[in-house]
Amino acid sequence: MKTNFKTSLIIATYNWPEALTLTLNSVLLQKELPDEILIADDGSKEETRVLIEEYKRRIKVPFIHVWHEDKGFRLAEIRNKAIAKATGDYIVQIDGDVIMHPYFIKDHNRFAKRNTFVRASRIYLDTELSKKKLDTKDASINIFAKGVSNFFSSFRFPLVWKYFEKNYKVNGDERWEIHGCNMAFWRADAIKVNGYNESFYGWGPEDKEFVARLLNSGVEKRFLKLGGVIFHIDHPINEKEFLGENLAVFESTKTDGVKFCEKGINKYL
Repeated sequence: MKTNFKTSLIIATYNWPEALTLTLNSVLLQKELPDEILIADDGSKEETRVLIEEYKRRIKVPFIHVWHEDKGFRLAEIRNKAIAKATGDYIVQIDGDVIMHPYFIKDHNRFAKRNTFVRASRIYLDTELSKKKLDTKDASINIFAKGVSNFFSSFRFPLVWKYFEKNYKVNGDERWEIHGCNMAFWRADAIKVNGYNESFYGWGPEDKEFVARLLNSGVEKRFLKLGGVIFHIDHPINEKEFLGENLAVFESTKTDGVKFCEKGINKYL
């Protein structure tokens, strides 16, 4: 079913072209393509640029490479730059180390609703299965395969979406929880709260702070359970050198009801 809005898929990446290859191969397997793809590239080297140029020729939708110089972990900033360049009404956001279920985009489009943002499920692949996928570049997933965690959550079952959307991980302290690697929101809502807070430097939790401002501004959270699934490729955990300072900003946003960050997307618009 054709939607009455335009969808932009934003894929964040940094110097891991092997994983990005799997992500882009899973784009090729989609039952419904996004209207455009933007790669939010936090300073990757030439190999990633060459890879993206290859997939620009293979994927038949507009494909934009948004890159800035590598000056350390600046995920909030590069996501803002990609959102600013997006022409879609609706942003589906993932990371370049995941494999999308073939119905991923179709599910997010079908589930979209104004004045809400969406969290969806992330299923982990273990080290052995991740290596096999990286070696073969095979983006197909058998949810019963050894190495797929929590395969029950990997099923696609649209008939039950309405029972989970406002009752599963959307209330109490869980309302702040989000996976930046699998979420969707309206571009206009992101701009209203000034996008991601670029005072965040280094790993986490810039996605939760962004969500806190959306919630504070009256945007409702919904959970897409048993739909819009991604499979996460195993990798070492990022360093968390600045986590303490970042968490302090997040806590302040929650407790003070902050709706707008000073250092955000507006300078790119």
